[in-house]
Amino acid sequence: MAGVYDTSEFRKGLKIEIDGEPFEIIEFQHVKPGKGSAFTRTTIRSLMSGRNLEPTFKSGDKVDRPDIEEREMQFLYAQGDEFHFMDQKSFEQTYLTEKVLGESRNYLKENISASILFFNGKAIGVTLPNSVELKVIKCDPGMKGDTVSGATKPATLETGYVINVPLFINEGDVLKIDTRSGDYLTRTAVV
Repeated sequence: MAGVYDTSEFRKGLKIEIDGEPFEIIEFQHVKPGKGSAFTRTTIRSLMSGRNLEPTFKSGDKVDRPDIEEREMQFLYAQGDEFHFMDQKSFEQTYLTEKVLGESRNYLKENISASILFFNGKAIGVTLPNSVELKVIKCDPGMKGDTVSGATKPATLETGYVINVPLFINEGDVLKIDTRSGDYLTRTAVV
């Protein structure tokens, strides 16, 4: 085992292991009632399934430190529902399934760097850069004078993801997309 954490070491983003499953602390609150012993109320998210739990720990309780490793890898290609990545240093390859990737698959294009999370040597998650640049492959043409504030139209990006964009965007434009929310940020290149 990699060690243990005491409840006094809890902080947002800390990764802990409960019953052999890795979790990340989303929120925590140390509570010291007037009567009885102190405790820590937490909200944790499973790194494997994404489900949230709200366990309470007594002051002084110990939780295991998970065997977690994050490695910078490059996206190579998708084959069926498997997305293949390669470690830039060791050239070792691994893959994540579409289910594990979730919405992140909408922003993956060849050669993009991503941080892959491993638990006991198995890839369980991905963290993409905060924004990526993707080319528009299909959208209705923009018209001169289309300057209505806040009006949008659908555009299909090179990854197949459909996003709402301002009316002035055309096919071939390169857009900066926020990978955390899936929103259009700005146009970076014009055809």
